[in-house]
Amino acid sequence: MRLYLALAGALVLGAATLGTGAVQAHHSMAMFDQQKKVSLTGTVREFQWTNPHCYIQLMVMDANGKATEWSMEMGAPMYLYAHGWRPSTLKAGQTIKISIYPLRNGGAGGVVIDATTPDGKPLGKKLS
Repeated sequence: MRLYLALAGALVLGAATLGTGAVQAHHSMAMFDQQKKVSLTGTVREFQWTNPHCYIQLMVMDANGKATEWSMEMGAPMYLYAHGWRPSTLKAGQTIKISIYPLRNGGAGGVVIDATTPDGKPLGKKLS
């Protein structure tokens, strides 16, 4: 009888999990203002090819010549790789133009939409 109950329980549990989809544990995009697109030109300080997200640390000069470091979030390395990015795509000292959805709190950061060289050559495929 116990064996029968154990098998029945296992069958019910197995059947219950068949209809469930994958669960994605990830943070929300709510911190980024996706209604506002910002374009920046700056010098790469660092390109971090790390899980769970890659980051671009970009030094951007304002109209007064003051440099501000912007931290831009990107997708996971696997996602970027599928979109033509490589760990060697960006090098420190390289000048790039990027489009981002900025942080809602006004901080110097955002999530990358696309990136190009100063002459307009795309770096990887568009990300958003």
